[in-house]
Amino acid sequence: MNNLHNPPVFDGHNDLLLNLWLHHDEHPADVFLQGPLKGHLDLPRARLGGFAGGLFAVFVPPADYAAQMKPAAAPHDPLGITRRQIAILHQIEASSAGQARVCRSAREIEQCMQQGVLAMVLHIEGAEALDDELALLDEFYDAGVRSIGPFWNLPNQFGVGISGGFPGSPDSGDGLTAAGKALLRACNRKRVMIDLSHMNEKAFWQTAEISDAPLVATHSNAHALCAQPRNLTDRQLAAIRDSDGLVGVNFGTAFLREDGKRDGNTPITEIVKHLDYLIATLGDDRVAFGSDFDGINVPDELGDVAGLPRLLHALAQAGYSPGLIEKLSWRNWLRVLKRTWGE
Repeated sequence: MNNLHNPPVFDGHNDLLLNLWLHHDEHPADVFLQGPLKGHLDLPRARLGGFAGGLFAVFVPPADYAAQMKPAAAPHDPLGITRRQIAILHQIEASSAGQARVCRSAREIEQCMQQGVLAMVLHIEGAEALDDELALLDEFYDAGVRSIGPFWNLPNQFGVGISGGFPGSPDSGDGLTAAGKALLRACNRKRVMIDLSHMNEKAFWQTAEISDAPLVATHSNAHALCAQPRNLTDRQLAAIRDSDGLVGVNFGTAFLREDGKRDGNTPITEIVKHLDYLIATLGDDRVAFGSDFDGINVPDELGDVAGLPRLLHALAQAGYSPGLIEKLSWRNWLRVLKRTWGE
């Protein structure tokens, strides 16, 4: 499990910015850069785990949750929260003395990985802050946003996300609104990646019809192994394969376990099972990691970002070749980002 012999890991999803906004909004960059930070992710542990970067989600939590977790905050303001979380990532870059960089292209990610700099890509998870006319999309793009999931689990002006308990179907109601379809087309024009992970089944198929980009689910698993509504059916996986897209495997126990429980007493081999299934279905070029660090409950055996070498060791123990482990760890993400962004 020696880190020196492991490939770097570029990951499809984390909720660090929500953690910092909720709990460390006064000095978020210092807390992240110096650690220790309660949760799964800070820079010292990222270095220990070989975490080279990933997609950092900007997520506006539901108003009642935000009020409970951050009672002193101003009235619920999705645009203000979105701007603040974007600013936090830029503060990390500015305070890092060159240790972290906000990346806007696959080329910049590759440069960071070569130089040992943390590569941070801005991703919006739930686009409540955007107006129906999409006038703010240019602002977010200029700030570095290169990936958008139009909605989280709750409905918004762009459509309906996944809803329903375990076990359940992803077919949970209406899909995209007219504004949602316009958002997808705008993302295609700007070459912003569209994330399928919180779309219900109707929105998924509408996206497959509308979008000219590879279909990507940044942090989802196989519904056949764990019947969470947010996991992907075999038919959905086939569509992702046919588009030459990608699925980032979610490390959350509720998305891994056959019983859907949020239980830290879950072996790391449950992640391997989903990787096995997805590779068999999609091919070994279309599967990667989408940890959901700081957003979910992970197996105790993994622990946090510093535990990534234990996952890579489990893959080697399961017979994965060094070349395949390298694909899963970062090469597949870089491949699909280049195809999507065009650079």
